[in-house]
Amino acid sequence: METHKITISHTSSPNIVKFESNHFLTAHQNFEFNNIDEANNSQLARELFYLPFVKKIYISGNFIAVEKYNIVEWAAIENDVAEQIQDFLNTGKQAVDNDVVTTKKVAVTVYAESTPNPSAMKFVANKKLVDTIFEFKNIDEAKISPLATKLFHFPFVKEIFIDKNYVSINKYDLAEWTDIANDIREVIRDFIAEGNMIVDTTAEKPTKEIAPEINLNIDDLDDISTEIVNVLNEYIKPAVASDGGNIMFQSYDEATQEVRVILQGACSGCPSSTMTLKSGIEATLKEMIPGKISSVVALNG
Repeated sequence: METHKITISHTSSPNIVKFESNHFLTAHQNFEFNNIDEANNSQLARELFYLPFVKKIYISGNFIAVEKYNIVEWAAIENDVAEQIQDFLNTGKQAVDNDVVTTKKVAVTVYAESTPNPSAMKFVANKKLVDTIFEFKNIDEAKISPLATKLFHFPFVKEIFIDKNYVSINKYDLAEWTDIANDIREVIRDFIAEGNMIVDTTAEKPTKEIAPEINLNIDDLDDISTEIVNVLNEYIKPAVASDGGNIMFQSYDEATQEVRVILQGACSGCPSSTMTLKSGIEATLKEMIPGKISSVVALNG
C-alpha cells in the first residue's frame, strides 16, 4: 500500500489551500464539490465537509484543495486538515470512488451563437461554467484551464474567452465556422458532461486572464473613475456580454478627461467593434457623467 505524505501549499487566494500528496489521487480527472450532497463519490470530501469552515473542495491530480469560509484563519487549522487527509489516505481508501465516477454524466446542452465579429463564435451551455472571466491568448496561458487547453489543440483556434455559462472562441482564417462550429460544440458539450474541471481556480493565474476590476479596489479610485466603472458595469457590459465579449476599465486621465478601456473576447479584434463600441461608450459616458469625459480609447485585449 502506498504511503501518502501530505504537504501544505498556499495559493493566490487567501481562502484556498492545497494539500498535496506524493502520489496521484485521481486518474486524469478533476472534481469540484460545492457541498456534501455533491460529494456522493468521495468519502474524503464528505468527511471534510463536516468541518464547519469548509466551503468548497477540489480534487485533481495529486492534490486536494479546500476553500474555507472566513470564520477562521488557515494558520490555525491547516495542519489539522493535512493530518486528517493524510490519515484517511493511509488507510488505503480512495480520494474519489472511481466506480461511481465512470457512470456519472451530467445532462448538458451547448449551442453555437454568432457574434458581430466574423472571426468569433459564442458557445453557450445550459449550466454555469465559471465564477469570473478568463481570457487565454495561447495554449501556454491556458495551463490552468483543461477545457481551453483541449480547444487550443484545434489548429484554427486563436483565442479563448470564458465567462459565466459560455465559451467565446476567436479563430484564424484557415477555417470557416460552417465547417468547424459543430465539432467545437460537441467537444465543449462532452467535456462538461464528463464532469471535468473548466478552470483550476486554485492554480496560480496568469496576470492577463482576468479583468483588472477583479483585482481593483473601488475605494482606491477617484470619484470620476468610480462613476465610469459603475456606468460600464450597469449600461455597457451586459450588451457586450450578449455578443460574447467583455469591456473593462483601464484608466481615466483627469487632465485630458480621456478614458481607456480594454475589449476582450469576441469584441477583441472585431473589425467594427472598436469604433462602434468607442462611439457608444463615449456617448453613454458623456451623457451619464456630463462635462468630465472628452474621449474614449478602446484597446484590444
